[in-house]
Amino acid sequence: MELDKVLYLSRKDVEAVNLPMADIIEALDQMFKEKGAGQVEMPPKPGIHTRPNAFIHAMPAYIPSLESAGLKWVAGYPDNQQKKLPYITGLLILNDPDTGIPTAIMDCTWITAMRTGAATAVAARYLARKDSSTVGIVACGVQGRSNLEALSCLFQIKQVKAYDLYPEIAERYAREMSEKLQIEIEPVRNLPEAVKGLDIVVSSGPILKHPTPAIEPGWLAEGSFASPVDFDSYWQGAALREIDRLATDDIAQMAYYRQEGYFQSTPAPYADLGEIAAGQKPGRESDDERTMSINLGLALDDMATAIRVYQKANDQGIGVKLSL
Repeated sequence: MELDKVLYLSRKDVEAVNLPMADIIEALDQMFKEKGAGQVEMPPKPGIHTRPNAFIHAMPAYIPSLESAGLKWVAGYPDNQQKKLPYITGLLILNDPDTGIPTAIMDCTWITAMRTGAATAVAARYLARKDSSTVGIVACGVQGRSNLEALSCLFQIKQVKAYDLYPEIAERYAREMSEKLQIEIEPVRNLPEAVKGLDIVVSSGPILKHPTPAIEPGWLAEGSFASPVDFDSYWQGAALREIDRLATDDIAQMAYYRQEGYFQSTPAPYADLGEIAAGQKPGRESDDERTMSINLGLALDDMATAIRVYQKANDQGIGVKLSL
């Protein structure tokens, strides 16, 4: 390791490393086990908010077993999509745990997308029925893609129904993801079709402090698992109160967001995903339970993924070394 050099990885470089989704899922699963055992460090993420419903967050974390320490500086701006700009942008910095010296600076867009999908898959491993085979995708953007890719690594998915506010986006999603994953995907025009009667439901619209949620009580079937990666923006309070086991990836951060005005109609979670992965609290216990994990997105997810991107980039000679 050259501690007088920092490896810079552009978005194209990060993508060129081609870290498999299955590897990211296993990295996050192991990280959550260690989180449950109290063997990681992650303070609450502070942020600034320059526009309504937008955020710029600082997300530090340390995973001793992976020797991964660093910070993600990430922005989420819903209105960017109207400007033909990405919703999520930012940078991630890794530091040498022994000296604190920066070792890598990389674009975080790909990492954010992939680790979010992987976190859904980890939650589904413990909370979805093992025989789950049908999936509803609500919002067919980046997260709709990465979440389905991750779920397909763990489940024998036979059918997907995809809904988006813009039907042409759902149709393109169905074509492209069907070809990529070799799964039957049906674009649907009505939201209930992407929720009712399906084993797993993922919603991934913009995160809103004051949403007008559209998913109603009674839509999520008994025995189904849901992953709202958009907080509670798509789910009515009455629908959330029907959930038999509602978990989150970090109870402290959910409490913080609740104080900030989010999750006003959302019940308290029964468990942290780390507690479930570590076997301290049960996951699904019966086939008829409605289960859900509201994953907020953790810096630990990013560090578990970024250290592997960094290691593979070094092995493959990808990126540019810059003098400190």
